[in-house]
Amino acid sequence: MLRVWLWAGLGFLYLPIAVLVAISFNDSRLTTVWTGFSLRWYAALAHDAALREAAWLSLRIAVVSATGATLLGGLAGVALARLPRFRLRGIFAGLLTAPLVLPDLLIGLALLLLFVAMEQATGWPAGRGELTIVLAHITVGLAFVAVVVESRLTDMGSMLEEAAMDLGASPVWAFLRVTLPIMAPSLVSGWLLAFTLSFDDVVIASFVSGPGASTLPMVVFSTLRLGSTPVLNALASVMLVVLAGLLLLAARLQRWRGPD
Repeated sequence: MLRVWLWAGLGFLYLPIAVLVAISFNDSRLTTVWTGFSLRWYAALAHDAALREAAWLSLRIAVVSATGATLLGGLAGVALARLPRFRLRGIFAGLLTAPLVLPDLLIGLALLLLFVAMEQATGWPAGRGELTIVLAHITVGLAFVAVVVESRLTDMGSMLEEAAMDLGASPVWAFLRVTLPIMAPSLVSGWLLAFTLSFDDVVIASFVSGPGASTLPMVVFSTLRLGSTPVLNALASVMLVVLAGLLLLAARLQRWRGPD
């Protein structure tokens, strides 16, 4: 009985994806009528300049914001894990983790008001666009990175770092040779998480973006308001294949490295 429920759950999750991939090869514009196998929608996707520009913009924003979030979130995670007694730690931790629980609608509105106030006061940032989206995504992503890094360092403890310093290593050298390698898996996980959150975001980007700065999720969402199109099915299939390829590559690398 448990096996039946397991397969039912997997079917509920993955059967719609399989159907989406199948109908992306349908020659008809109607998803309910199969008129033959065709790659016409993939060719249309390749010639869709708006989707290409939106995808490139989303990729740039995701890479930059994930990198910034990893740097700032990593430092914040180290501070929370290794400096437990600094003043205002509770307030710092509360402010840092607020994006984890606040609705995206509230975060987007708050950041929009902040950017408008900053522009009126200092002239920066000048308008809303790619820069404001990056700053917004860094603000949200660093909270996730900090939580992952703090959890990793807390679980590992500080005995190895203390042992390194007892053997003559300076605090900086102990951080570079001991703490940083311990943090590395959590930093990679945090970067991937921040990248995914940025690339997939619609709500926050809709608040802080401006003319000429429409990300791929925003373009897809605006297109879906008029109804689904076969080109979007092809786009989703391509993204699925790319993601599956990255997962297989990660599995191969992990197998090549062997168990730790």
